[in-house]
Amino acid sequence: MRKKIMLLAAFIAFIGNGCSFEDDAPNFHFTALEIVDAALPESFDFNETYEITVNYLTPDSCTNYEGFDIVKDSLTVRNVVAIGSVRTDVEDCAEQVIEQTASFNFTVIYNDPYTFKFYTGNNSEGEAEYLEVVVPVNKL
Repeated sequence: MRKKIMLLAAFIAFIGNGCSFEDDAPNFHFTALEIVDAALPESFDFNETYEITVNYLTPDSCTNYEGFDIVKDSLTVRNVVAIGSVRTDVEDCAEQVIEQTASFNFTVIYNDPYTFKFYTGNNSEGEAEYLEVVVPVNKL
């Protein structure tokens, strides 16, 4: 019990010294990265897991890959976006487009063909464009 009181007192003293996390502004923001292409099998087998490899672009030295945002659009349609974080506390980012590769695992849980829509960027009118790949599922 005495340890808990001492820890609580230390915590209160720490907070009381004016340490505030609210004053710290975030030093990054998230952005969608352009996907160049993706490697998928010609067909899936039901209830199997596959590694899907994706090539994407980072636009500069301040942008780092963070992962994929995979959204179920309908029963067997998946929208896939590569997500990057952009440092906002660095002013001298080297503008160099670098193609990189990452992958994710996908488990087949339906017998219908899957449609993957990989985000490739925005067109001149600001509308999102996608690389669409349809993968049939082998019937058992």
